[in-house]
Amino acid sequence: MIRTPLIVIWVVLVTIYFSISAIIISFITKSGDMPNKVAAIWARFILAASRIKVKVIGLSNIDPSRSYIYMSNHQGNFDIPILQAYLPVQFRWLAKAELFNIPVFGYAMGRAGHISIDRSNRKSALKSLKNAARIIRSGVSVLIFPEGTRSCDGNIRHFKKGGFFLAVDSGVPIVPIIIHGLWPLMLKNRVLVRPGNVLVEIKEPIESTEYSRKTKDDLLKKVRYVICESFYNKKRGDSSATKSQRH
Repeated sequence: MIRTPLIVIWVVLVTIYFSISAIIISFITKSGDMPNKVAAIWARFILAASRIKVKVIGLSNIDPSRSYIYMSNHQGNFDIPILQAYLPVQFRWLAKAELFNIPVFGYAMGRAGHISIDRSNRKSALKSLKNAARIIRSGVSVLIFPEGTRSCDGNIRHFKKGGFFLAVDSGVPIVPIIIHGLWPLMLKNRVLVRPGNVLVEIKEPIESTEYSRKTKDDLLKKVRYVICESFYNKKRGDSSATKSQRH
């Protein structure tokens, strides 16, 4: 129990330090690439202190020279540092506007080129998505949690449609990403952090050019199927292995 408060204090301190570093660097370099490399170091510091080990499979499915919309399931607070540290490509977060209001951290996000989505009303949300599509078409990859918020029970929630509007408007492929094994390490609305192993699985890109706004729901179903199939197959496999070990 003592370990968790120490991790929280550590996270706050390194977040402040690396946020300030990213802000300073952003005034020196025109692109957000260097601030995002700083963010990757920040993420690794947090994961090391938390004793969360990450393995990535499927990196050969992505071309670092192409732009994509990465879509990942959202298991907990550590999703962000895990993907920031172990997805070895340049990308920007598509994040809710509230995160940009956090002192120092929010300003660092803006300076690094991350994209704010205002979900306060439909008009603001559509305007934010239109701006995001323009940025993606310029060659920038983004990462989205299509569930919109963290899982409450370890299962995958319904997907929101905004990211799929973005995909068909920008015309870039969607890369499904599945995070396995994170849920038991830090449950939603809990502070306790447990050490453990996490697997990040990167699937083959799904082309969005075959879809339109009218058929975006078909694209949503396809991406959700790929993510859910992998997630629940692994979950059932792990559960069966645990039962076998007990007998």
